Amino acid sequence: MSAAAMTDQAGDAGKVTDAARPVGTKPAAAGTPVMTAAPAPSGSGGGERLLAALQAVLRAVMPPVAGLALLIGLWHLATLNGGGIPSPAKTWDAAVVLFSDPFYREGPNDQGIGWNVLASLQRVGIGFSIAALVGIPAGFLLGRFAILSRMLNPIISLLRPVSPLAWLPIGLLVFQRADPAATWTIFICSIWPMVLNTAQGVTRVPQDYLNVARVLKLSEWKVFTRILFPAVLPYMLTGIRLSIGTAWLVIVAAEMLTGGVGIGFWVWDEWNNLKVEHIIIAIFVIGTVGLALEQTLMLLARRFNYEGR
Repeated sequence: MSAAAMTDQAGDAGKVTDAARPVGTKPAAAGTPVMTAAPAPSGSGGGERLLAALQAVLRAVMPPVAGLALLIGLWHLATLNGGGIPSPAKTWDAAVVLFSDPFYREGPNDQGIGWNVLASLQRVGIGFSIAALVGIPAGFLLGRFAILSRMLNPIISLLRPVSPLAWLPIGLLVFQRADPAATWTIFICSIWPMVLNTAQGVTRVPQDYLNVARVLKLSEWKVFTRILFPAVLPYMLTGIRLSIGTAWLVIVAAEMLTGGVGIGFWVWDEWNNLKVEHIIIAIFVIGTVGLALEQTLMLLARRFNYEGR
C-alpha cells in the first residue's frame, strides 16, 4: 500500500472518531492516554447478596442465642454455692446419658423419656382432635345463629373458667380408667378457645357478603364454603393454636395425678427418685415440644391464610 493511501485511511478514521465524539468536546491530543471505565468485578453482586443473607441470619439467630446464654449464665450463678438445684454442667452430663437411649423399656413403669413424650402426645392428639371435631362446628353454629348463641353463651361462660384439673375426677368416675380420664381432661380444656374464636370470626364476617349471598340465593353449604370458611379461617386457627398450648400444659399435670406412662408421670417419678437434674431436663423437653407444636400451627396458619392471596 502506498503512503498516500495510508494517509487517506488515517484521515477517514479520524473523521469517524470525530463524528462519534459528543458535541462540545475536544479531541485528545496526540500521545494523551484515553481513560476508560474499568468493568465492575463480576462477583461483587454475589458477594453483596451473600453478605446481606449472612447478616439477616445473624439478626435472626443471635438474639435467641444471647437469651439462652443469659439464662444459662444466671442458672450457673445461682448454683455456685451449691444447694438442691444441679448446675448446668451436671444437668448436661445427665442429659447426655439420658438421651443416649431414650427409648429403652425395662417394665411398664420404667421406660425411656422418648416413650413418655410419645404417650403424652398421643393423649393430647386424641383429646385435641375430638375437641376440634366438636368445637369448630359448634363455633360456626353459635356465630351463624343468634338464638343458639343466646342459649349456650351462659353455659360456656359458666364452665370455661373452671380449672381443667377439676374435670379429672369426673373423668375417672365416668371412665374408670386413667387414660380416658386424661383424654377427657384434654378435651374439656381444649374446646373453649376453638368455640369462642370460631364464633367470633363468624360474627365479624361483613354483612354485605351475607346480603349478596341472600340475593344470589346461595345454599347454606355454599355460604359456608365460599364466604364463611375463608373469612373465619384466621380466627379458627388462632383458637386451635391456643387450644394446643393449653392441652400440652394440662396433660403434664393430669399425668402426675393419674400415673402410667407420660412425661408428667415421668417428672413425678423422677422427683420420687430425687433426680432433680432429670426434672430440669424434662422442663426443657416439655418447653421444646410445646414450642414445636405452636410453630407448626403458625406455619399452617400462614399456609392457609386466604387474606394474603
